[in-house]
Amino acid sequence: MMTDKVKAQEQAHLDEVISKVRAAEKVEEQKGSKAKQDVDEINHNFYNDVRLKTTTYSGMMETALTIRQQQQMLTERQTRQSYAAKQLATLQKMEINPYFARLDFHENGEQNAETIYIGMASFTDRPDHYLIYDWRAPISSIYYDGGIGKVTYQTPAGEQTVDVKLKRQFQIANGEIKTVFDTEEVVGDQMLLDALGNQSDTKMKSIVTTIQKEQNQIIRDTKSELLFVQGAAGSGKTAAILQRVAYLLYQYRGHLNSAQVILFSPNQLFNDYINQVLPELGEQNMVQMTFYQYSSHRLPNMQVETLGERFDEQFNPEKKAATTMKGSLQYFKAVTAYANHLNKEDMRFRNIVFKGRVLIAKEKIAEIYYGFNENYNLRNRLDGTKEALLKILNRKIHVEMKTDWVEEAVQNLTKEQIQKMHHDAETEIQDADKEFNFLARGIVTQAFQKVRRQIVRNHFLTITHQFVHFLRSVPQIINLRDYGLTKEEWSDNVDSVIEDIKQNKLAMADVAPYLYLYDLMTGKRGQKDIKYLFIDEVQDYSAFQLAFLKFSFPRAKFTLLGDLNQAIFTHENSQQLLNELGTMFDKSKTRVIQLTKSYRSTAQITNFTKHLLTDGEAIEAFDRQGELPQIHVVSDEAKALEAVKVQVASNLKIHETTAIIGKTLTECEHIYELLKSSGVKATLIRTENQRLVNGVIIVPSYLAKGLEFDSVVMWNASTNEYPDDADRQLVYTICTRAMHRLTIVAIEQLSPLFKEVPQTEYELIED
Repeated sequence: MMTDKVKAQEQAHLDEVISKVRAAEKVEEQKGSKAKQDVDEINHNFYNDVRLKTTTYSGMMETALTIRQQQQMLTERQTRQSYAAKQLATLQKMEINPYFARLDFHENGEQNAETIYIGMASFTDRPDHYLIYDWRAPISSIYYDGGIGKVTYQTPAGEQTVDVKLKRQFQIANGEIKTVFDTEEVVGDQMLLDALGNQSDTKMKSIVTTIQKEQNQIIRDTKSELLFVQGAAGSGKTAAILQRVAYLLYQYRGHLNSAQVILFSPNQLFNDYINQVLPELGEQNMVQMTFYQYSSHRLPNMQVETLGERFDEQFNPEKKAATTMKGSLQYFKAVTAYANHLNKEDMRFRNIVFKGRVLIAKEKIAEIYYGFNENYNLRNRLDGTKEALLKILNRKIHVEMKTDWVEEAVQNLTKEQIQKMHHDAETEIQDADKEFNFLARGIVTQAFQKVRRQIVRNHFLTITHQFVHFLRSVPQIINLRDYGLTKEEWSDNVDSVIEDIKQNKLAMADVAPYLYLYDLMTGKRGQKDIKYLFIDEVQDYSAFQLAFLKFSFPRAKFTLLGDLNQAIFTHENSQQLLNELGTMFDKSKTRVIQLTKSYRSTAQITNFTKHLLTDGEAIEAFDRQGELPQIHVVSDEAKALEAVKVQVASNLKIHETTAIIGKTLTECEHIYELLKSSGVKATLIRTENQRLVNGVIIVPSYLAKGLEFDSVVMWNASTNEYPDDADRQLVYTICTRAMHRLTIVAIEQLSPLFKEVPQTEYELIED
């Protein structure tokens, strides 16, 4: 802690900066007010300033030009007003808390040392005179990457080395310095302790004041095509990634916007939790979605398996081997090989039907499709087929004009309809025969519009039949025995998929193969406008899904983050993920960063949870002290309920949020009813579309991914619920959600997964 004299000097500097911020606020308010006044005036005088001349062509052109000029002026003033409002909002935040660090350093060749202050955004009181530097500016990297002494940082002109003389950190609230301390560390432990000791919230906060050196490497990496961040639970992976998005938007301003950045997150609950971080940093949120939402958007007529259904499905041993194979890179290659085969034969077509009769037979479509040169790829072949089919359709107009339904339709036309058809076609009324042909052609052309759309939209292909044909072909492409499957078992699985498709359902294991096959069949080449793609909790993705996303976003740089110890859906396959990723990306442009220090939980909780893993020794606890976790082993459900009630009451006295985490939704519904009948108020999170709230929430394990709570109660950690190693990663995930207090309640017998935890690391309470 600093002396009163130093604190007074820093407060005087802070006061001076805040007064200049307030002056800048007034300027922006005036700019915004003037721009709003201009917008109102333009809108009010719009028709007075636009002279409508419609009697001559040149008059119409002059009118259009005047309107265009007024619109451009209006757009420019609205942009100015919007920019002033954004600047004002930044300054108002700055007035409360302008900066969080000071650096004094000496640069080679300079006579005097330089002092800079670092905050959430840059602020100048005159051109090129920075009172505050944005935390993302190149020079701010010194704060995160080094202590006192020589520190090297990257600038647009190359590496620069400076000699850091002073590193000072502030905690400021409402324009007043609460604490000041100098540190020789990268980011002082005191600052971290204060930040981590706070209560959890229903919204994640930004962490720019406490970014660690390893996190800073993640944030500022601009060279890697693949950045893989493997981090322990609570190591700040997600926070660092959100700061990375903010950094990239700052670094490439004018060349990158938030719509070109996409984040795949574990569930919608998590999306809601993190959606304030980027706006806090003055940036718009990137595109956020789950893989389920992406799939559902691409398959509007299919019911894609939900997160809860997928979680329950994994306990079905009959489907496990097939699901493993469907998630492999070999299966991805099998779909690719099958699609290449379709260039020669086996493409499935459907008849083009009009008014209940076949207009163009599927055999004719096949003849056209396979009539092109063998050098044609699937895309060119499809384009050529569509062109040929549209020509056939045009030729059929004349034949269709002679049918009875057309003659009847002509006779039923009203006078107004006939006049409109002539007006639209800009033709005069002719003799009777020509008149009939004109009207008949118009009616048929209009009726054929639906058929034309079907051709343009590839409706003569049949993706469901094609997908089933692919599934039937798999034993000829892949050796099923490599995955412990017999031909009979695979055939049963195919029948199961067919039954799902008949009900317009698709399991998550089949979604990516289905979409990938469709994209190959139709020649889709992915979304090329996305420049950066982030995947959180990547350990729950299969290699197939990752390869499919790489295909779907071909120009994107990938940032993948996860904890291979928390794989809920992929279990043992998660450890192969790194190896398989290596075959998808250029090794020379791949970077792996390991985060082993856990900041979320107290040292007692981190030391307890790392023993749940077979190789958890590498996880390092941050030195924030708290209570030992408690394990209650009780004889029946009534006593388990009582233990939960007592613990929840105790938690609520000191913490805002307590999460009771059950294995499945069914378990959570059960504990919710038990608590409700006991008079305990709680919120049950049934789906990922709900919002987090303060107080007591009950949440199934698969929806707790990425979230954190002041206190966690693990419900029914018994041998019956968590019998063996298959649940090890799930138990670890549940327990590592706790920041300050962890309570485990088991009925009859504690799960054997806790056996490896030394008894000194927890408090055992038995009835």
